[in-house]
Amino acid sequence: MIISKDELRSFLEAKQWDPHQYLGMHPFKKNGSMGVIARAFVRDAKACDIVDTQTDERFPLEQIAKEGFFEGILGDRKDVFRYRLRVTHHNGEIHQFYDPYAFLPTISNEELYLFNEGSEHFIHRKLGAHMREIDGVPGVSFAVWAPNAARLSVVGDFNGWDGRYHQMRALGSSGVWEIFIPGVVEGTKYKFEIYDRQNCLHLKSDPYATSYEAPPHNASVVCNVEDYKWGDEDWMSQRSETNWHETPISVYEVHFGSWKRVMEDGNRPLSYREAADELTAYVKEQGFTHVEFLPLAEHPFDGSWGYQVTGFFAPTQRFGTPEDFQYLVDTLHQNGIGVIMDWVPAHFPTDAFALANFDGSALYEHSDPRQGFHQDWGTLIPNYGRHEVRCFLVASALSWLERFHIDGLRVDAVASMLYLDYSRKEGEWVPNQYGGRENLEAISFLRHVNGLIHHYYPGAVTIAEESTSFGGVSRPSEHGGLGFDFKWNMGWMHDTLQYFQKDPIYRKYHHHNITFGMIYQFHENFVQVFSHDEVVHGKASMLMKMAAPSITAKAATLRALYALMWCWPGKKTLFMGCEFGQSAEWRYDGSLDWHLLQYQDHHGIQSVVRDLNELYRQEPAFAFGDCRHEGFEWVTMNDAEASVFAFLRKGPNKEDTLLVIGHYTPVARHAYTIGVPYDGYWKEVINSDATVYGGKGEGNMGGRLSDPVPWDGHQHSLKLTLPGNATIVLKYTGPKEV
Repeated sequence: MIISKDELRSFLEAKQWDPHQYLGMHPFKKNGSMGVIARAFVRDAKACDIVDTQTDERFPLEQIAKEGFFEGILGDRKDVFRYRLRVTHHNGEIHQFYDPYAFLPTISNEELYLFNEGSEHFIHRKLGAHMREIDGVPGVSFAVWAPNAARLSVVGDFNGWDGRYHQMRALGSSGVWEIFIPGVVEGTKYKFEIYDRQNCLHLKSDPYATSYEAPPHNASVVCNVEDYKWGDEDWMSQRSETNWHETPISVYEVHFGSWKRVMEDGNRPLSYREAADELTAYVKEQGFTHVEFLPLAEHPFDGSWGYQVTGFFAPTQRFGTPEDFQYLVDTLHQNGIGVIMDWVPAHFPTDAFALANFDGSALYEHSDPRQGFHQDWGTLIPNYGRHEVRCFLVASALSWLERFHIDGLRVDAVASMLYLDYSRKEGEWVPNQYGGRENLEAISFLRHVNGLIHHYYPGAVTIAEESTSFGGVSRPSEHGGLGFDFKWNMGWMHDTLQYFQKDPIYRKYHHHNITFGMIYQFHENFVQVFSHDEVVHGKASMLMKMAAPSITAKAATLRALYALMWCWPGKKTLFMGCEFGQSAEWRYDGSLDWHLLQYQDHHGIQSVVRDLNELYRQEPAFAFGDCRHEGFEWVTMNDAEASVFAFLRKGPNKEDTLLVIGHYTPVARHAYTIGVPYDGYWKEVINSDATVYGGKGEGNMGGRLSDPVPWDGHQHSLKLTLPGNATIVLKYTGPKEV
């Protein structure tokens, strides 16, 4: 035996940190002359030969450990050569394969340097499991970052999940471990077995995996996501040239598992491919411009709705393969529908198989719970100041745009990232270096990742869910902002819901709930939103929130609210089911109540949303003024007694002008005077009380000619019928009726 007993023991006990130094073929000097020595550690083997791939010459190795450790000097050979291992197993079967320890590292020193420096933006192309062909040999390269590991192995279907075999090498001081294993194929399950410096074993899923086994085993799965043949070239080209601040964005927010279920097949959710047809057709019919999916990254617990992510690079296996998900996105794109994904860099769960305490240390999280533990959700907070963690999160964001053609990321829980004292009491948080409460590392990270997304993927958008008044969320980072394109308007959502939940007799005392939002409307690029968060946990559905004595009256009020929302400046987001006034709260483990559409009240709500989307897309004044104050002008905001509001939406041309009037008491008002800026005909283009929507049909006979009577600061005015609890929209069409 040439290898020392201590080194042999390190292999047999799976504690070897540099296996490539011993295994494989190496020059060997003995008694002053050069030779070649080879070693192999193979499972369930009683004999092992080295086979020269050019000459087929065989060199038997001596078995020096019953576990399958072999070594031997290769005759009179002086130089290493290309070879295969020929292994005879105890059952008599013979296999011949390339040796994993005959290959150089698949990651360069420069890439490792950039990763440790925090400058490698696409580290997901190197870390994880990648199907490769090296020197004509197909296999899979495995690489993982675990700087606190004393030994690291790949375990899986190919080695009986035994960490003694396929021990990985540490690449210098980078903290990265790597091995290329020939013959491993797509679909192979694997994990990383980590022996840390505290003599503890950890069995971990691959943080960079693109596919996972279903719980409870949660193994990573070798999966090639690079070969899908996309058909969305026209969409992607158009997207890169689009200024979304001046282009309509109307988002249909979807929790994939509960949008629609197949009742006759065990009430299962649709697959990605099934939804590619059904969801695309529905969204297209309803006129939404985008779909936004609640997180579809892999997660172990259905009840987290996807917000407790363990697989930051993998579409969840619940609904199909990564290729199936690519097909869904491709289908939506080919039908002119953009795709936004909820992305969750704010926290991750404590599950033992995933990121938490990954290599026996607080690697991805902070070690101090005052910095690293999220008290509200019982999760862990990433260490945004650690270069490799920043690279991991940046790569996650970019990978969704690169591999799956996602058009934008809605970043969840941004407020929790920005403040060190978020949801913490005095003494439960650590101030920043200046003694303040701002999380400087998280702020820097958000600016960084937003800048990279816009640099590499022009036309992709980022949207912040940020519930405080942190300044400059949607301002470019070069101007001191966080660099998001848009921010959810949580204040407007809260105020309007509070208003419409009041009995109409009391709304006059809450007039400011509607008007106040315009004070700050253009401080950010806002998305007006009614999201999933508003229809769960006892908050009631959108329909049942409305203060009214009957379902029909509630439906009328909800139609009026939606019309106000679509006409208010800002992009739009509406959660699934809200578009037809689902009565019950949303259930993540059940289907939407599609049967309600047989009733006029619900069908009418769906119809008005469809028509509002069409109006929003067709009328230039809307998108033109979504993010600029020049596109909005109050006409009247002082008639609290009647609960009437009126404002103009203005575009580049006079004929783009729209007059929006909201009247939110249940009695109709006739001959109500509203000032207008132009003399001529004003055509009624939306009336939320129209009979086609299930309303009473009170309105203005298609439109009105203005009178030369000054009113509301304008030289002309209209005498209008204002339906009860309704929003109407009139468009200026010129001097005469069109």
